[in-house]
Amino acid sequence: MYKDKTLLITGGTGSFGNAMLKGFLNSELKEIRIFSRDEKKQEDMRISYKNDKLNFIVGDIRDFDSINNAMLGVDFVFHAAALKQVPSCEFYPMQAVQTNILGAENVLEAAARNDVKRVVVLSTDKAVYPINAMGISKAFMEKLAVSKARDSRVKNAEAIYTATRYGNVMCSRGSIIPLFISQIKEGKALTVTNPKMTRFMMSLEDSVELVLFAFKKGRPGDIFVQKSPASTIAELAQALKELFNADNEIKIIGERHAEKMSETLCSKEEMAKADDLGDFYRIPADFRDLNYTKYVQKDGPKLLDNEYNSDNTKRLTIEELKALLLTLDYVKEELASYKKK
Repeated sequence: MYKDKTLLITGGTGSFGNAMLKGFLNSELKEIRIFSRDEKKQEDMRISYKNDKLNFIVGDIRDFDSINNAMLGVDFVFHAAALKQVPSCEFYPMQAVQTNILGAENVLEAAARNDVKRVVVLSTDKAVYPINAMGISKAFMEKLAVSKARDSRVKNAEAIYTATRYGNVMCSRGSIIPLFISQIKEGKALTVTNPKMTRFMMSLEDSVELVLFAFKKGRPGDIFVQKSPASTIAELAQALKELFNADNEIKIIGERHAEKMSETLCSKEEMAKADDLGDFYRIPADFRDLNYTKYVQKDGPKLLDNEYNSDNTKRLTIEELKALLLTLDYVKEELASYKKK
């Protein structure tokens, strides 16, 4: 399905884009377009990869013309460009609106106009029961993707637009693990917001696997979730201390703006209709129209009491966390350099 096709990755200079390239550079894709507004990171990637298959395009998803022009001749789109930091979006919510909502609509509309056959948008657990601006903006992005899947242009072209939703990606830019490691190496206290706070633990490879699963298995409007284990923040800090044989103190600093104690990947309402696909949940889109009286449910609603969240998923022990952390290239590299000193 990749032979002589063109893939565009928005926000492609980020952690996800780099992880995705590891597999796709050796595929039969004709071209991979990296679309982002960061010319320095594009230059770094160009020098690092030295691959003629890569085409770097400077642009901003907030600017429809730039993303529309970049979409010409594209077959597949992975939409990863976003503002992802909860506190930043909380202080500047209109910036989250401009990028995560209006920018996403630009990407989806450009895809529809250019007859793109498959689009996968990347969302987050914070979009479920959102309490912060980042989560709200991502929830709205999901609604836009499902709505665009209903668009007559998209349906007539037999295109498939889907969404993926995942938890914290370990060692991604700005995440907690690089911060803890930096604090360990500098001899500082590890700053923990709330020791009982739980978060899903996903690797970059997991996020790529989820997107590829949605890409290959998705039906119009589907939202996909990958089942993931979780950990408390305190246990994550302790596991890293033990790996680095460090005695840094752990300092409790309290929750940041609009943080949750736990995160949810599937709401109760979604779990009531989700398909269990083993390692994944598929949340199908509701393709009824607004004439609800046409639809009669004969067997009553399917009710579930539990959402799928970071409190009721598999909880990792300290030893399991350490084993998981040792699978991450970033942790292994940092650990090696730390031991040399």
